[in-house]
Amino acid sequence: MMKLITPETTLETSRLLLEPLVASHAVHIYRQLKDERLYQFIPQEPPISLQVLQTRYRALSSRLSPDGQEAWLNWAVSLRQFETYIGTLEATVYANQTAAIAYMIFPPFWQQGYAKEGCLQLLNHLFNDYQVNIVAAEIDTRNVASIELIKSLGFKRVSTKENADFFKGCVSHEYRYECMSSPT
Repeated sequence: MMKLITPETTLETSRLLLEPLVASHAVHIYRQLKDERLYQFIPQEPPISLQVLQTRYRALSSRLSPDGQEAWLNWAVSLRQFETYIGTLEATVYANQTAAIAYMIFPPFWQQGYAKEGCLQLLNHLFNDYQVNIVAAEIDTRNVASIELIKSLGFKRVSTKENADFFKGCVSHEYRYECMSSPT
């Protein structure tokens, strides 16, 4: 069974609050999640209804996979000063002391450093509190902004998976990036 480390603690940066995701966050971010630009490089589609999103967030708020072998850590990201939700962060922590991350910042907040700031705090949490050895991110090879973000966080590309997926009428190739130490 995976041990959760302070699962209900809000993580903080100078500009952001990373609140553990719960069903009530759905009402605050549903509208932003309908923006098609968020799904250009991922196989998911926007949520079909607020109720579906609430149900998904309720399941994720358990913070554990059904078999208890993975920690599912998800946050709603908000601006401290304005209490405005700007995105989500995710981490799956595995029993072998590795983790995978994903992030989604809403388009009005792109190119303002929020993704990097939130991811740095997330990485520090994973390395320091969960004692993970490796954090991975898998990114569509066409997603230049995400690739640049991950590289700026100290991740190194370790592999390429050709024909990783097929969605929205296109073949998707993926890069796998890994980071093996806490960022500075």
